[in-house]
Amino acid sequence: MGISERKEKQKQEIRKMILDASLKLFMEQGFENVSIRKIADLIEYSPTTVYLYFKDKNEILFNLHELGFQKMAEYNTDLWTIKNPLVRLTKMGEYYLQFGLENPAFYELMFILKAPMEALEALDANCEWKSGDQALGKLKNTLQECMDKNLIEKGDVDAMAMAIWSMVHGMVALAIRDRFDKLVPRDQMVPMMNKSLTWLLNALDVSGKKT
Repeated sequence: MGISERKEKQKQEIRKMILDASLKLFMEQGFENVSIRKIADLIEYSPTTVYLYFKDKNEILFNLHELGFQKMAEYNTDLWTIKNPLVRLTKMGEYYLQFGLENPAFYELMFILKAPMEALEALDANCEWKSGDQALGKLKNTLQECMDKNLIEKGDVDAMAMAIWSMVHGMVALAIRDRFDKLVPRDQMVPMMNKSLTWLLNALDVSGKKT
């Protein structure tokens, strides 16, 4: 490995340290209570070093937000090889639940905390939530394909997408905020989530029904 490669590797390592430390502090102390100095102290670098990589806290938060969506996309890598859109829709829901339960800090940042949206607004005057729109777009495209192939009840694709997303989001939110296991034994939590998802999709499924 040459000098330039080593320098680039070191830069990427420091950048990751900053993001990891920031995520930890944001979740523990709240976005408003975390300063660049606190982040620098945690990684044992100077605040100046942090500013070499990110111009402010908003930019750090935005990068963490985008990193979360990248991680979620990794759970979905095999989705688009599934040709049956109804099977794909089920897997999409299951992977969403799995991602949320396995990555609670990122999930909070992406879908629960208000601060990322405020940071996005500060960075983008149009305040477009592109990552969220893209995720919802893939869900809507799969639903539309299901309807086009007469696999599910036809309806307003926007309303259907919001209903499905709201359901899986609600279950993840209850779980990572320590509510779900107060209602269902912990060892039955994931099976119950998948059972609930299956129930909803079965209610839409008309693939085996006579017309």
